[in-house]
This record gives sequence, structure tokens and C-alpha cells, in this order.
Amino acid sequence: MTIKEVAKLAGVSPASVSRYLNDGPVSDSMRFKIRRVIEETGFQPNQYAQTMRSGRSRQILVIIPRLDSMSASQILNGVSERLIQSDYMLILGLTGGDHDKEAQYLKNLQSSMVDGIILMGTGMTKELRNCILAADRPVVVTGQNFSGIPCVYHDDYHAVKDLTGRALAGGRRHLAYLGVRREDLAAGEQRQMGAYDAIIEAGFDPNRCDWGTVEFSFESGELVMKQMLERSPEIDAVICATDTIALGAMKALRENGRRIPEDVVVGSIGDSWASQAAIPPLTSVHLNYKKCGMIAADMLLSRLGSKRGEISARQVMLDYSITERGSL
Repeated sequence: MTIKEVAKLAGVSPASVSRYLNDGPVSDSMRFKIRRVIEETGFQPNQYAQTMRSGRSRQILVIIPRLDSMSASQILNGVSERLIQSDYMLILGLTGGDHDKEAQYLKNLQSSMVDGIILMGTGMTKELRNCILAADRPVVVTGQNFSGIPCVYHDDYHAVKDLTGRALAGGRRHLAYLGVRREDLAAGEQRQMGAYDAIIEAGFDPNRCDWGTVEFSFESGELVMKQMLERSPEIDAVICATDTIALGAMKALRENGRRIPEDVVVGSIGDSWASQAAIPPLTSVHLNYKKCGMIAADMLLSRLGSKRGEISARQVMLDYSITERGSL
């Protein structure tokens, strides 16, 4: 079935059907007639032809580093909810944390049938920044604060600073921090700096603490925690960059005969469902990941159709709260 046939059945012009399909101006009476014919006949417009006419595919590409990330899944839920409400389709791109792949996705944006991109950022390279700024369609970044680029991010620095301060205020003196690579400006750099400054403000020497770099995995958290206990058996507080890392660390502590929280307190970031199922339940910082995804989608949709430079690059920082459980 063609647009002309739909128009004939509805008693309207083909131009009116085209405007209806492309969200153009159509009177309520015409809209009712066209919708009724489409519902009765099951008419499906040619997506490619419609995209060529309107310049819109109604598809948004969301680039994520890992599929098994609990934070990424929550952000995706927020993005998806908003896109569905606005009749947009979500397409997923996976990078494995490779900055080169992030840049390649953005280069391909010029020739792809997507209206915009939401990038769950990890780190910023010169090439990535240039690709974002050169893109002729809108790009919004989540999880990182990149200057001059639309972003929705978390207060990672103060979240870890507050969490570390609580451990030290409870009388703990031998702290270990399990963080990720500092090329990740939020989960790596900002969270580690929050712990570092909390230690200084409490009047202690951060160089006497044990600092470990791990991957975003349970296994890595467990392995590095075991290594820390071998060289620093006096550890009585552990702060971790993510819940997944903390769960691995807790396993290593238990196998070492350490009681949580009697001998060692543990805190982390994420407030995932797994933190509630841990034994004991894990004290964790709640970051508003779903809200982050919803705001990022709203920001992207508001930029669609706007002229380049018409909307300033907004940076939105979200708040946090500490969910207190039995581990700290």
C-alpha cells in the first residue's frame, strides 16, 4: 500500500498523509481520518524513504563500554523510557572501553541513519573531543563532565569523600582504596581524589594508606584485596570504586578470616541490587543512574531540530545519597 492509496481511502491529499507521517501540521479531523485508515489497513510507511524525505530516522545510538555494567543498564533504562515515550528507537553500540571505538562510532555518525548519539563516556582523548565537536548531529555524554560538551554526570568526588570520611570518623586508621584507572575521569580520577582528600582532612597521611588499581570486575577486586592483605594485614577499612569490586574484596576478606564490619568496614559506590544481597549488606553510595539516562535523553531530544549553536552545551551534575547497611 502507498501513501496515495491511504490518501484516497481517507479522502485527503497525499501531502496531508505525508505531513501526518512526519509529524507536520494536520487538522484534527484529517488526523482522525488518516489514523483510522492506517489502523484498519495496517499500513507501514517505507522507513528509508521517510528518512530521506524528513531527514529523521527516529533512531538514537547509545554507546556503552560494557554490557555487564550495572550502572550502564540503569542508565539505559532511563534513556529507553524517554525514547519510547517520544516514539524513538534505541540502537546499542558496544566499545569494550576502547576510546578508539568511541571515536569511530562518532565518525560513522556522519553517514549513519541515526538522529543523535548518547555516549556513556569513560575518558576524553583529543580525537574523541574533535569527533564530538565535529558531529553534524547532537551528542550527549553521560557519566563524565567534559567541558564545552553536553553532559549529565554524578558528583563522584564528594560521594567518595563523604563515604571515606564516615569510615575514618568511626575510628578506622588503616584504610585501603580499590579504584579503577585514572584515565576514567569520573570513576577513576574523581573518586580516588575524594578518598585522598578525606584522608588529609581527617589529619592522616594518605601515603600510609594502601592504594590499589583494579578492573571493573568481581575477580579483580578479590585478587587485589588478597594482595593488599598480604602486604598490609593491619587494614581495617576498605573503600571501593564500585559495588562489583567491593563484593570481590569482601570475599577475599572473609576467606582471610576478617569479620565485616567488626574487623574491617567496607563501603562502595553504586547501590546495586547485589549490594543488598551481600553478607553483610553493603553500605553504598546511591547515584541516580536511571535519572541520568532520562535527563540525557531529554537533553538530546531537545537538541534535535535546533540549529547548530542555538542551544548552549549544558552540564548537569546529579546529587547522591549514602545507603547505610551493615558493612560500614
